[in-house]
Amino acid sequence: SKDTKPEIYLRKLLFAEGYRYRIADESVAGHPDIFLRKYNAAIFVHGCFWHRHPGCKYAYSPKSRVDFWEKKFATNLKRDEVVKLELSRHRNRQLIVWECTIKQMQKNPQVKEEVIECIKDFLTSDKTFQEI
Repeated sequence: SKDTKPEIYLRKLLFAEGYRYRIADESVAGHPDIFLRKYNAAIFVHGCFWHRHPGCKYAYSPKSRVDFWEKKFATNLKRDEVVKLELSRHRNRQLIVWECTIKQMQKNPQVKEEVIECIKDFLTSDKTFQEI
């Protein structure tokens, strides 16, 4: 889905910092949550549960319908990999911001500033992929 609370939160912060972007740009592979054309950068706000953030407490596995959930998660991860490869093929830079990072930003102003600086560094660097 789009326009989730974590996405809106990050978009407002980026806009306040002077960044202009497109939302779910259909001309870019994977329809990134935020696309900064000036920096050729796609930003995805990934939910830890749905995208299986390694080592995260929010990436738990449900106890019921185990087969269904394993298949669902495997499909999501496969789609993420396809999108990553397609973006790389088109030389789009990619940044993944995890839901747990957004939650930490909302609770702690210092973490918020650190993450914003990390995003700024990514946009001005030559990195092609990063996760926060």
